[in-house]
Amino acid sequence: MGRTWLAALALLTSGPAMAQAVDSPDVPINPQDNAGLRKVGAEILFWSQAQRDANFPHMEKIFPGHIVKAGGKVHPLPAGKPLAIAEGEIEAFLDTQNVAGLIVLKDGKVVLERYARGYGPEGRWTSFSVAKSFTSTLVGAAIRDGYIKSVQEPVTKYIPELAGSGYDGVTIQQLLTMTSGVKWNEDYTDVKSDVARMFLEPVPAGEDPTVHYMKNLPRETSPGSKWVYKTGETNLIGVLVMRATGKPLATYLSDKVWKPYGMEQDAFWMVDPAGHEVSGCCLSVSLRDYARMAQFVLEGGKGAVPAGWFAESTKTHADIGVPGRGYGYQWWTYPKGRFGAQGIFGQTIRIDPRTRTVIVVSAAAAKATDDAYGIARTAFLDKLFETATTK
Repeated sequence: MGRTWLAALALLTSGPAMAQAVDSPDVPINPQDNAGLRKVGAEILFWSQAQRDANFPHMEKIFPGHIVKAGGKVHPLPAGKPLAIAEGEIEAFLDTQNVAGLIVLKDGKVVLERYARGYGPEGRWTSFSVAKSFTSTLVGAAIRDGYIKSVQEPVTKYIPELAGSGYDGVTIQQLLTMTSGVKWNEDYTDVKSDVARMFLEPVPAGEDPTVHYMKNLPRETSPGSKWVYKTGETNLIGVLVMRATGKPLATYLSDKVWKPYGMEQDAFWMVDPAGHEVSGCCLSVSLRDYARMAQFVLEGGKGAVPAGWFAESTKTHADIGVPGRGYGYQWWTYPKGRFGAQGIFGQTIRIDPRTRTVIVVSAAAAKATDDAYGIARTAFLDKLFETATTK
């Protein structure tokens, strides 16, 4: 879960159109170096620990992307009363989980903040699939702005090329919850899987690479009846939002969240060969701005999304087959009313509305996914939540 990286890499390195994708002087990509870039992309899951530590905070030096511009006014994160947790426990968590950044907000105040592995408050760290929840937020913004009427509308209204495909009759809500019923294989060990092939096949001139692949997928079950994690569908959500708003996702995120809420630093969003943001992953954000995003969600996103949007999108809409857990509108749900976003190699946002606490972890875990790692991480985060409760 949260394993979207290979698809993003294939997408980012699959053709000469890459030269047109660069939209920022901060992204010095040589358009003639596609072979070298493909090599980097193919090896990312096998980077050494030193390479992960070096590259996760500097993805803009390797891949093309757009800038999510911050404004002039910064949302304050004042210091709060430190959490009553032993420093040794914190250090053990940072060490065993290869954590680069850990921050906890309680009532919007910083009660714990630590950096390691050469990372610091002025840097940015890649999100991997944490970006899915940012993309979902933009759906809410587009509804509030009148670009999209409702999540019950058919996907084909905004992406008419999908008419006659497995996406006929599929709603925006079913895309958000990954319950379209369209058949998909997200097995990264299978070279013939959809996630591996998605952006490697030739795309006719003028066609969007995501739409071109997705429209040829068969239907497996009726819409709304089965949850299957699909990177391709998050990318479709991004296409839908771009079509509806007429804006790049980076621009729209800047307009709706980054500037009005007061993010401190610009963010970086990687793009595909068509010059579109990879909406299922690939944002790079500072630790404190990840925390601000979580706080923005906890506060309800007033002024940016419809009233009740986050209450609806962060509740369980789909059963993922794990007791106590589920899936909302690109948000994971957990016991005790908690919810969050997550990405490979340990990227985490976890939010507890009951205690008004948010936790963000930026990491360079030794493996992309690891059940034991995830269990240990959740146990420590749960302890932080409980400590916040007793403050």
